[in-house]
Amino acid sequence: MKYKRILLKLSGEALMGQKQFGIDNNRLVQYAKEIKEISDSGVEIGIVIGGGNIFRGVQAELGGMERTQGDYMGMLATMINSMALQAALESVGVDTRLQSAIEMKQISEPFIKRRAVRHLEKGRIVIFGAGTGNPYFTTDSAASLRAIEIDADVILKGTRVDGIYTSDPEKDSSATKYDSLTFDQVYDMKLNVMDMTAFTLCRENNVPIIVFNMNESGNLNKVINGDKIGTLVA
Repeated sequence: MKYKRILLKLSGEALMGQKQFGIDNNRLVQYAKEIKEISDSGVEIGIVIGGGNIFRGVQAELGGMERTQGDYMGMLATMINSMALQAALESVGVDTRLQSAIEMKQISEPFIKRRAVRHLEKGRIVIFGAGTGNPYFTTDSAASLRAIEIDADVILKGTRVDGIYTSDPEKDSSATKYDSLTFDQVYDMKLNVMDMTAFTLCRENNVPIIVFNMNESGNLNKVINGDKIGTLVA
């Protein structure tokens, strides 16, 4: 086992599965089982999940809504996904805690670093909802921030593609994959790994990032064991 404590970043869109929007229960159960497998092996897991399958703050701005309002709506979307993932994890027998950056005491704990770390030490999976609690920050930024705060060994960014490519492999058939990159290379080539705020946080705090395909069964376990899956940025 290469990593003891991880921050798993999942996109909201990945939860759609075969649907056009919302949550695909089959995808949710698949994720829960994969996460349980690595939790059972002793890995301490924090999770941040996006909300793009339900709502994006950027969409609201395009429609004429104030960006701040849209971003808070997006944070609430991440809480819906977080609660769904929490329910799925608990249905397969995993002890979880949901912490929110915005106070919602009926459904979650407030984010408190010391409490989060204590949960991790006790083998509980901690899901961090509502982004950073601030507008103008993405869930990528939230993932970077929480990874640094809980002293995670690595950020695992689970996506629909199996790594970082020279261009979007879903649009460009000639795109080639990178096995590993430095932070400087990503900057110089303007590769779209995370938004720049999130990426800079990782670079300045020496938190490596692995981008991999979370939808392929078994990949999460392979990454944890140090197999050459996806693309490593370090």
